[in-house]
Amino acid sequence: MKKLAGYLRLMRPINCLMMGFAVIVGAALANSNTLGSHWQNLVYGFLTGFLLTAASMVINDYYDREIDAINEPSRPIPSGLVKPKEALTFAILLTFLGLTASLLTSVKAIALCFATALIFWLVSASYVTVGKRTGLLGNLLVSACVSAPFIYGSLAVANEVKGNIWIFVSMVFLSNTGREITKGIVDVQGDKAQNVKTVAVRHGERTAALAASALYLLAVVLTPLPPLLNFVSVWFIPLVIITDVGLIASSIRLLRDYSRENARKVKNQILAWFLIGLIAFLVGSLS
Repeated sequence: MKKLAGYLRLMRPINCLMMGFAVIVGAALANSNTLGSHWQNLVYGFLTGFLLTAASMVINDYYDREIDAINEPSRPIPSGLVKPKEALTFAILLTFLGLTASLLTSVKAIALCFATALIFWLVSASYVTVGKRTGLLGNLLVSACVSAPFIYGSLAVANEVKGNIWIFVSMVFLSNTGREITKGIVDVQGDKAQNVKTVAVRHGERTAALAASALYLLAVVLTPLPPLLNFVSVWFIPLVIITDVGLIASSIRLLRDYSRENARKVKNQILAWFLIGLIAFLVGSLS
């Protein structure tokens, strides 16, 4: 049971669920009127997002095992709960299942769905193997992958990427880049030891906190656009206000205290605001 729990921790199920859910949100944004008739597309789309995210999380922990031995010694691999080779085998299995799900997502857009899934998986793999050490560039690669489910969801039901999707992609891209920079504050000790050139390592924790907060606030600035352009209903507004207030509050908290422990708390808070934001997108599209 402990080993099974270790595999689950490697996957980071909450992240996987959010990415799978984001595919459904992307589909709702693209064409909410056809969701019922495309339920199979949604199931396989969800599985694609879930499984490929899980694969990237496991690969990340495999390549980060030395850094985690310093920053997060209780993680499954550095703690000895899961052996490195076992983690790599698990990642390969998850990748195979995820890409298989992409082939089943849409009969009309098989090639597009598979190519999109494969491209973003390769971007994710590039990040954990090479890009992470580049710092900001690596942060941008992660954000591209986090934005991918919205694009994939649109392909799953509309066989194309609708124009309104790009606004939501921009919001997600900005806020997630801020979260990645915040994570760099949390991991600064291990990153220095491994010569990972994050914003926090190169320019200090204060500059990283300023950069992250600026990106959170830029994402907030974009939130009025969807209702103003009639992309969502008024029901989007109450939930996105919660997200906006949360992002602003977390930004202020990070600017006041950019210590490692507080940055960790802010990083976790941002994940919660992400979830509420996703729900806001979905409710606004379906209402």
